[in-house]
Amino acid sequence: MAKKTDQKPKSTPPKIENRKARHEYQIEDTYEAGIALKGTEVKSIRAGKASLHEAYAYINRGEVWIKNMYIKPYEFGSYHNHQERRDRKLLLKRKEIQEIDKKINQKGFTLIPLKLYFKGGNAKILIGLARGKKMYDKREDIKEKDVKRELDRKIKGSYSVNL
Repeated sequence: MAKKTDQKPKSTPPKIENRKARHEYQIEDTYEAGIALKGTEVKSIRAGKASLHEAYAYINRGEVWIKNMYIKPYEFGSYHNHQERRDRKLLLKRKEIQEIDKKINQKGFTLIPLKLYFKGGNAKILIGLARGKKMYDKREDIKEKDVKRELDRKIKGSYSVNL
């Protein structure tokens, strides 16, 4: 019996990242959490139609919620479609929530979503316990990246820099 060659390769769902978070905040610790979604939200995320740029997480009555995360309404969803920026519950263990709560109550800490992805068919979100950076910290990070980039180019030989 002949094999079918017309099969489509499985495409991996996109990873939605908050790239600006690592520039704006110093990440102290990260946690992987499940996220409670509706069916049309899952379909939109699989299509890559979501954003974490203005989102943040908070604790309310012993539960962790994410606020202001944008998920575009599903194109083919009828009246069952979801709201774009509703609060969504994050699924963490009680011990992790208590640990996060202790750290958030310290001055300057907040919960920032870093990445939204699928793992084993389930939607997961990577949240980071973060502290805001000062302007001079951001400049130092940019300077370090530039130096590293120049050294990599010099080692590779495609770019010459006199150091």
